[in-house]
Amino acid sequence: MKVTIYHNPRCSKSRQTLQLIQNSNIKPTIIEYLKTPPSYSELTQILKLLNISPKALLRQKEPEYKTLGLDNSALSDEDILTAMIANPSLIERPIVIQNNKAIIGRPPEKVLEILNV
Repeated sequence: MKVTIYHNPRCSKSRQTLQLIQNSNIKPTIIEYLKTPPSYSELTQILKLLNISPKALLRQKEPEYKTLGLDNSALSDEDILTAMIANPSLIERPIVIQNNKAIIGRPPEKVLEILNV
């Protein structure tokens, strides 16, 4: 089974989600997305798997959210995607992908919904 986690080791929810995956005897591919941000096409694919809009994946409490004016309802999905790629801290975390399913690990136990354990 191939499992990928977009992970921020400084985030407690991300660490807890990773621990749940590892406790299920799964060795995931770990992508530290702050060091290696997803490309435009990767982020678009993640959004399709999550079945949410780019705006729904934004971390609204990050300073860049306000600084970049991302609360502006006139912004397009492309504008938001571009901002997330340039500022990956804006991407909600952790994101776990297993086959053609994805979920945001908030709360961390949500990840169990897509793992075949």
